Amino acid sequence: MTEPTAKPNAQDNHQLGSAASAKKQSNTSDITKAKNEDNQGFVKDRQEDYMAETPSKAALLALFTLPSTEEVTAKEGRVDAESVTSSAALTENSIAEQRVALYQNQHERTRLLYVASAATRPTYLVQTLKSQFAEYQQYLLAQQLDKRGLMDTDGLERLWQQLHVVDDIIADIVRHMPAQQPAGWQLTTQDGRNPLCFATVGKLKHGKPIRDQGSLNSYVLGHFGVSSFTYDRGYYIGHVIGYLFSCYFCAHLSISYGVTALGQQVVTGYEYASLETPHMVRLLQGLDGYCKKRVYQLAVICARLSVFASDKRIERMLIAEVNDFDKKLQQQHLDVLLLQGLMPDSSDSTPLF
Repeated sequence: MTEPTAKPNAQDNHQLGSAASAKKQSNTSDITKAKNEDNQGFVKDRQEDYMAETPSKAALLALFTLPSTEEVTAKEGRVDAESVTSSAALTENSIAEQRVALYQNQHERTRLLYVASAATRPTYLVQTLKSQFAEYQQYLLAQQLDKRGLMDTDGLERLWQQLHVVDDIIADIVRHMPAQQPAGWQLTTQDGRNPLCFATVGKLKHGKPIRDQGSLNSYVLGHFGVSSFTYDRGYYIGHVIGYLFSCYFCAHLSISYGVTALGQQVVTGYEYASLETPHMVRLLQGLDGYCKKRVYQLAVICARLSVFASDKRIERMLIAEVNDFDKKLQQQHLDVLLLQGLMPDSSDSTPLF
């Protein structure tokens, strides 16, 4: 800036200095005030954004809760009425879109759960949701069928009553697991079924579709990534914890399974790393022993409560009903009757079958 030609005297300089100082202080005060107002506005906006982003406890619980059977039936009825049956067949593209939409919902639901405050987050969420899990429904069915006391009803009932321990173990695992880029892999079992009860998307080789959050395993794995089941194989994208959980789960139940890396183009529109076996080994080596033990405990609990285990118990009940009498004794009675040339009539009390 150029210097003025007429310079003020000392007094003028003093007055000018005082005025400049006052003006500077005034300007500084105005700037500070403006900054404070801006900061307050920014904080307010951030708080409003946070409040808008973070749902209430009831809304958060609703994200994990399945709609009632009546609501689902009504929705399916509307869809059937609006769609033409000839064009209702699912294409590979539509299945892929459904899968990505499912993954995004699963991811966002879990993200909102973890950004929620301790006061907002539902306490022992898994215990609240257990009535909607396929595992619990199958347990109740097995319990009703167990007229001969073949299943460990007391032990299983105790485990269901203490289901909150699942949330405790998950929280402990989350605290100890290292940060990793989501990795993708697919799991296949010998009979092509869905023993882990992943959420079903698209076509199935076998029946019994599972809705999102309709199983204990889908709830557990949702904390570590996203998953689905299509046709005859399961898909998982997330932390290596999910891989480890699935291996422990299948091994505990003696289920023959195979795990391979998910190809880069298998699930388009969702970010994940397609890792070969050496990379998966390194990821597993990055987990400490304590974390692996906790994952194993979690997998064993879920395996004991699984639909697969309940089905095996019901199969034992079926065998027991077939073998509910002494076959050897019945053969002896039959031989005696045949030697005598007689067959029992309605008044004969000799047990045959």
